[in-house]
Amino acid sequence: MKWEKIVGQEKLKHQLLSSINDNRVGHAQLFVGEEGYGTLAMALAFSQEILSRENPLAVQKVEHLNHLDLHFSFPIFTEKNISLSKRYFTEWREMILANPYSSFDDWTNYLDSEKKQFFISAQEAEDMHTKFALKSFEGGSKILIIWRADKMNEEAANKILKFLEEPPKNTYIILCANRIDTILPTILSRCQMLEVPRIEDEDIKNELIKRFPNQEESSIDTVVGQSRGDLNIASKILEAGTSANEFEELFIQWVRNAFMAKKKPEVLRAIIRWSHEISAWNRDKQIRFLEFCTETFRLALLQNYASPNLVYRKLDSNGFGWDAFSTYISGANIEAILEELTDASYHISRNANAKVVLTDMGIKLTRHIHKKHT
Repeated sequence: MKWEKIVGQEKLKHQLLSSINDNRVGHAQLFVGEEGYGTLAMALAFSQEILSRENPLAVQKVEHLNHLDLHFSFPIFTEKNISLSKRYFTEWREMILANPYSSFDDWTNYLDSEKKQFFISAQEAEDMHTKFALKSFEGGSKILIIWRADKMNEEAANKILKFLEEPPKNTYIILCANRIDTILPTILSRCQMLEVPRIEDEDIKNELIKRFPNQEESSIDTVVGQSRGDLNIASKILEAGTSANEFEELFIQWVRNAFMAKKKPEVLRAIIRWSHEISAWNRDKQIRFLEFCTETFRLALLQNYASPNLVYRKLDSNGFGWDAFSTYISGANIEAILEELTDASYHISRNANAKVVLTDMGIKLTRHIHKKHT
């Protein structure tokens, strides 16, 4: 992965290059951020820079993910009592070569195994030890990239901790994770941490214009707002042809039912039907819809607090009264609403029953949306 192929993140690129130039690269690195921010892409470019300085021919090998001294570990499910990622390296490599910004959900969908439990196992950790006990094939550094290190189970984490404490000579270990609260504090203490922030909107917009030259700029602006700095989400919305209209119509349907439910409890049945419709989607689309809802409530709050210049999208389908709706979104209820959306997204990402999660969230909104200003 060449530096110039990474979208945005100029400050981090410079920081990583400087650490190599100044010989300040620690043996253990932890890159933290959503996959769509470029966490793995950054790790690949970093690895390519290290290996290519030892041997210029390494550039193409890393570019195709077939350098013998660049190893990968990633979550996989147990099959016949074996849970080693190398069994599915060909598939993972295909996915990453096609899109280095791929998410964990993309990976489970790629193997058509969304219902299985994916994790990094103790077997995997032991396999890493075996690989790195051998000498470098090309006589230089060896690098291990652990993708979604936050999916390690406890036994694996303890074994990897020992690996970090006593790494083989000329070894670099790069952990990529979306979050750190599931990673052992002792592992965190042994890593140089690099926080990968969301990609700037302007950088995502420019990239989407290059990838989708036939898209209208207004559509791209809408998608940029929906993506919240995640290039993977932005690209998938456009690739799938998922129009904002579908999400908009369902959001409006939900809000209208929430308003009516106070006087007509029977409307709760409509909310249940609404949740069942969305639960039929795949998990990734459900999460994208919840992100759309989150951003829409945020924009309504800005509208209500007299910041219309920051409101880049207003809902107006089917006669929806955006201005009137915005008056109901305030400091009195925005925190509770966003918390419900965040919780729902989290539970769905963890394979909870989408019908139950969405129904519960939809009904709770009927209470939050009527909460008066304080």
